Amino acid sequence: MTVKIYIPRDAAAIALGAEKVAKAMAEAIGARGLDATIVRNGSRGMHWLEPLVEVETADGRIAYGPVRARDVTSLLDAGLLEGGDHALCLGKTEEIPFLKQQTRLTFARCGIIDPLSLDDYQAHGGLTGLRNAIAMAPEAIVAQVTESGLRGRGGAGFPTGIKWKTVLEAAGARKYIVCNADEGDSGTFADRMIMEGDPFVLIEGMAIAGIATGATKGFIYTRSEYPHAIAAMAEAIEIARKAGVLGPSVLGSGRAFDMEVREGAGAYVCGEETALLNSLEGKRGIVRAKPPLPAHKGLFDCPTVINNVISLASVPIIMDKGAAYYRDFGMGRSRGTIPIQIAGNIKHAGLFETAFGLALGEIIDHIGGGTASGRPVKAVQVGGPLGAYFPRALFDTPFDYEAFAARDGLIGHAGIVVFDDTVDMLHQARFAMEFCAVESCGKCTPCRIGSTRGVEVADKIAAGIEPEKNRELLADLCNTMKFGSLCALGGFTPYPVMSAMTHFPDDFQPAPRVEAAE
Repeated sequence: MTVKIYIPRDAAAIALGAEKVAKAMAEAIGARGLDATIVRNGSRGMHWLEPLVEVETADGRIAYGPVRARDVTSLLDAGLLEGGDHALCLGKTEEIPFLKQQTRLTFARCGIIDPLSLDDYQAHGGLTGLRNAIAMAPEAIVAQVTESGLRGRGGAGFPTGIKWKTVLEAAGARKYIVCNADEGDSGTFADRMIMEGDPFVLIEGMAIAGIATGATKGFIYTRSEYPHAIAAMAEAIEIARKAGVLGPSVLGSGRAFDMEVREGAGAYVCGEETALLNSLEGKRGIVRAKPPLPAHKGLFDCPTVINNVISLASVPIIMDKGAAYYRDFGMGRSRGTIPIQIAGNIKHAGLFETAFGLALGEIIDHIGGGTASGRPVKAVQVGGPLGAYFPRALFDTPFDYEAFAARDGLIGHAGIVVFDDTVDMLHQARFAMEFCAVESCGKCTPCRIGSTRGVEVADKIAAGIEPEKNRELLADLCNTMKFGSLCALGGFTPYPVMSAMTHFPDDFQPAPRVEAAE
């Protein structure tokens, strides 16, 4: 019986040498005449263990990592194909604590299946949700998604079902599904992991959205910095089309839906839905005034659903297991699971999918294992470059949209970046303003000019020039940007700035002068 050896083709694993490991393994298997085959899977999300090599045994998968090309010979000598003991052996993959503690719904197949095998996808429950959907009326599909409590996982947290209902009821000769895969936040990689590790789940989710709303065409708008994801999605779409999952009659239902990938030029503001639509139409990526909402007049002035990758990838399990099953996870108005991406100065960086409600401190200290440097955690930024900085005093905050909002924070795309006690929070506040100035589309004055002035004011504080006056001015600038900006780029930049000033005031004091020796 041919033994399967799994070596990820995920971009994170490739960056850490997975291609060299796969090449060395293939050569060694051939040279030894072993009955084994290599499957290039997605990542399990434990980045400190990448490249993670797994072997399928009668007792389940056995994991080894992090593996380098030079380790291949000793691994095979130790009986890798039988799950033999080795210094890099981690035991059964599913028993690794980081994985065992997770609740994987959206990422249930990621790292387990061959990403480009439709048969593998279906063998692990794929397409069940779509088959259920095509047997239902569009209104019933929308109702099920609404009842599940699924909210936008891109950051805004808007109820997905309400957005779908609006598009379903909107009049239009043509309707569209647009997947926002422009994952530009710092410390985020969940969208990329899905597209590279389980692309069919996104295709299935978008097809369900199309059938539910009457849309016949879908677009995945992603970043030029994601070449592996773009290639995987393009190939998966072609496979799905040939298999009848996409096309004029989805799975023989008589309902049409097709899709394609579009590559953005790398503008952060194109993560905002109306700037994204402009870019898709071949225009400059600047924000549109609302109303009209994209649900009424979106792509090419047609009713358009715009959802994040994780929102759409969560739909198949809702249509498979039912609204109540999904809604049973989470807390308050935050239902289901959230793929938390842990990055920065952290020992165990990676993706951790869990139900909403886990305390921030539990994620940092227990799941993440504290800082990689071994120094105390000073600040944690949640929600990308526009997210607030939380000190340890707020580590009891549960991972929940409303709980974070109540403390002037935001979950955003659920990226967490950890900083130890060597970080300068005035510098971080300045960086937020600088980032906004660089990435602003320039359409509105508060964002375009406010961020530029913010950098200047931060520099004056750092130089000790009228620090009290300039701290007040910086706060005033933040207030203007928060309430006067046209979109979230300018509107949310005050979150990191004000949280840094509020929670770390010592970093905004003039540096003490050192008197020169006589």
